[in-house]
Amino acid sequence: MTNYRDAKYTFPTVTFSGVAESSPVEGNIWYDSGKFYLGTSQTFSSVWSSGDNLSVAKYGPAGAGTQSAGLCIGGYYGGGPTTTTEEYNGTAWSLGGVMGTTRHYLPACGTQDAALAIGGWTGSFTNTCEEYNGTAWSAGGSTSGNVINHAAAGTQTAGLEFGGYGPANQTQEYDGSSWSSGGNLATARDYLGGCGTQSAALSMGGSNSASSSAALNPSPTEEYNGTSWSAGGNLGTPRWGMACGGTQSAAFAAAGDVNATVSNVTEEYNGTAWSAGGNVITARNNVAGCGTQTAGLSMGGYAGGASNSTEEYSAGPGSYDELFNAVGGL
Repeated sequence: MTNYRDAKYTFPTVTFSGVAESSPVEGNIWYDSGKFYLGTSQTFSSVWSSGDNLSVAKYGPAGAGTQSAGLCIGGYYGGGPTTTTEEYNGTAWSLGGVMGTTRHYLPACGTQDAALAIGGWTGSFTNTCEEYNGTAWSAGGSTSGNVINHAAAGTQTAGLEFGGYGPANQTQEYDGSSWSSGGNLATARDYLGGCGTQSAALSMGGSNSASSSAALNPSPTEEYNGTSWSAGGNLGTPRWGMACGGTQSAAFAAAGDVNATVSNVTEEYNGTAWSAGGNVITARNNVAGCGTQTAGLSMGGYAGGASNSTEEYSAGPGSYDELFNAVGGL
């Protein structure tokens, strides 16, 4: 984990104020509840750090869960698509249950012990969905059409899938047993990212299948309210094949592909606009993601070959008083 106290920082002239400050003054030091605090106007960017490598290098897997309880599902490795599921505990990966259907280029949603894997590519299109209980996969309701390179959001019992090869603008909603049609995306696309919930989802980026190496530019973001999609702020760097996570009002989009060049860019969404975040360590596309804007996870991907990289995203504190509160004081 990054120690922000080791970051380059020019300390202001300090004054011991002696009392806790709800609105910190730069340069003031105070003591409160066993900790010292320093007020400063300087901020620190969020950062990616290396996590434990996947057991098998793969691209086009799906991600679900959180940074400390994540899943990496399916994907393509040297021998072809895989049924493998790997579980992350915040420190290391271990093998979980295998899917009934071998596939990659699929999305997933939900948690480590209640996930949903949707569609994908088996060597041909599939509409198969499977549900994970933390140990084993079982058959769920099939989508109404065969989809790949699409995105997902929500939970195992209230899931959402949208976009996909075509490019498609379709949206489908899952109630835990069957799929029904939702509102169409305004912009048809595939290789897009998704996160959030069934009633507050976010779609971002993507490409036009007629030229899958070209990211749509401008690179659209759309917000779903459970019925229809509306326009959000465009990505600053047009991309496809990103790792994504978070909520409709606090999301991240990391790595991906910019016109046939793998990217290390991360952007953060505040519900209105995207801003720059910390760069990933390994630039790659077709990478899986999960977690939150302040505790994200990216895994696998393609960077001239299949990757086994795992990276963890941690939010930088807004000021030194927040920093010392986060790491336990001086």
